[in-house]
Amino acid sequence: MVRFGIVGFGLHALKRLMPGFRLAQNARVTALSRRDAERARVSAAEHGIAHAFTSAEELCRSPEVDAVLVATPNNCHLHDVLIALECGKPVLVEKPMAMNAGEARQMVGAAKRSGVLLGVAQVFRFAESTRRLRERVAADEIGRVVYARSEFCYPGVSHPRTWLTDATIAGGGPIADVGVHCIDALRFILDDEVTRVAAVRVSDADSGTVEASAMVSLEFRRSAIGAVMVSTRAQYRTPLELVGESGVLRADDGLSVDKPVIIELRRGDEIETEQVLNHLAYARQVDAFAAAVEGRAAFPVPGEGGWKNQVILDATYQSMRSGCAQAIESGDLAIG
Repeated sequence: MVRFGIVGFGLHALKRLMPGFRLAQNARVTALSRRDAERARVSAAEHGIAHAFTSAEELCRSPEVDAVLVATPNNCHLHDVLIALECGKPVLVEKPMAMNAGEARQMVGAAKRSGVLLGVAQVFRFAESTRRLRERVAADEIGRVVYARSEFCYPGVSHPRTWLTDATIAGGGPIADVGVHCIDALRFILDDEVTRVAAVRVSDADSGTVEASAMVSLEFRRSAIGAVMVSTRAQYRTPLELVGESGVLRADDGLSVDKPVIIELRRGDEIETEQVLNHLAYARQVDAFAAAVEGRAAFPVPGEGGWKNQVILDATYQSMRSGCAQAIESGDLAIG
């Protein structure tokens, strides 16, 4: 059993991580950290977690922790990941991996130098919906994919994570927060890489220093065109759609973990459906990381995978600022 410490035990830990750990087969939480000592103690007592700390360093140095899961605000990721690596603890960092690609590069370099495992928590790599869509695309059920679409919206005004509208903490708005899920899901399903992006954004009185809504076009190496649309001004929705030369695969709730997902295959007037469940995605994620910690399997999203997503996010924000499309260069992923 791999013992995890969660750095940054906030809303995400309560809503998603702990339910996942309760369903995991080979991972459990033995420690947490929160900056407020009393809140840390109360959270530990409420969730049956043996050890409560007030800093990442204290948690990472604990002999009761085998692996670290970083769930702090985005601007803390670099510091917390580097601390874990310095302490020799395998570390799984929440998405987005960093504030920018430069920080992601630092993390990957530090992991390589220390020989310590670094993974990124792109949880939909472990969802049944994305797995089945990837398999069905690979099986040529819709022919060559010409167009792929992923959306992620949620009501963000007065969100409990108040820092989401502060670019100095979040790095960006819904593109950084959930658009990274959409981008990673399309990369995974298509088994392809992005070569060029273009983006537009809309802000409003409640969006602070980040975008409220955005649309990103993606060009893939094998010629598919992708579209990502995100907003914190709409009700929760996460549709996925892949249009091929001979058919269409779609799932209206493709990136949902809270309800069954119906995958629909359309060929002409014919419609076939398949129902899948994503409720084990968070459990599978930590079990997969535990297997990597024990040397039994490679983790599906190593630091390099998160770094690729961060390069795409950086290019997206650059496109928003410049009004021009941005190329994704292979040299962007080089460690000097």
